[in-house]
Amino acid sequence: MVTEQLENSYDVVVVGGGAAGLNGALILARSRRSVLVVDAGAPRNAPADGVHGLLARDGMPPSELVARGREEVRRYGGQVSSGEVRGVVREADGFAVALGDGRSVRARRLLVATGLVDELPDVPGLRERWGRDVLHCPYCHGWEVRDQAVGVLATGPMSAHQALMFRQLSDDVVFFAHTAPPLSDEQAEQLAARGIRVVTGEVVSVESAGDRLAAVRLADGTVVGREALVVSPRMVARGGFLADLGLRPVEHPAGIGEHFPADATGRADVPGVWLAGNVTDPVAHVGASAAAGAAAGAQINADLVAEETRLAVAAHREPIPAGPGRG
Repeated sequence: MVTEQLENSYDVVVVGGGAAGLNGALILARSRRSVLVVDAGAPRNAPADGVHGLLARDGMPPSELVARGREEVRRYGGQVSSGEVRGVVREADGFAVALGDGRSVRARRLLVATGLVDELPDVPGLRERWGRDVLHCPYCHGWEVRDQAVGVLATGPMSAHQALMFRQLSDDVVFFAHTAPPLSDEQAEQLAARGIRVVTGEVVSVESAGDRLAAVRLADGTVVGREALVVSPRMVARGGFLADLGLRPVEHPAGIGEHFPADATGRADVPGVWLAGNVTDPVAHVGASAAAGAAAGAQINADLVAEETRLAVAAHREPIPAGPGRG
């Protein structure tokens, strides 16, 4: 196995090589910044057949989108390396980034775009169908299950909202109350008004026929035929390596999991660190994540320009020391 040659130092190390990380790296590389993208190769959307809702790339397999993105970053001189970041520590003028293979590189700035992990309900048969006919986003996968028999497995505060969103795509939607808290009176009225049937009782399995979802089985033995099942996973941001910098995930205000907070520009609470994509915005689609990565990349470049300008001005103001024959 040939180990890729890395530089000792980069303007920016981008952690995560999905849409957010690669688009940020592309902006930076086109700004003539030295950039290293470190990608662990475990994209959230890997089980999906295609990326949807992304202009001019709708339906493209996720792996192809990443491959094209890597090629574009490299075209402008950026590096993309497969691997993991194990830790990051602050140094006087930047960061030391420890890689999983034991190597270390320095970075003046960090762009963290590591995404998240979907923690699915512990229901037998569900995970095997995830990303195909067990899904969560009406914009990513809704068109593909239009007019089908859709079930919504209630797991959290967004489940009733999901049911209403998928009712736009199918007139056959069943809401499985499962183990979630009871619906409010307002929610119950909304579902009834939209013709969404509510089925009480715990769901104990998701059943398939061939390579397709076929039914949902309840604890009392009732079987309800469904062609697609919608769930609300708990979304947990990746980024344990940030703990040494004092950055830790917090509960998302919407109650959907954990994220790393950032301001509107992607700037984290720690100077020199930016965040983009699902690591900070769990509900961002691929297009939104890519846009956030591009915006963060531009902000990082501007921050570096400002730093370089301050240093240049200071040097410009410094008087030239008098030498022999001068003064």
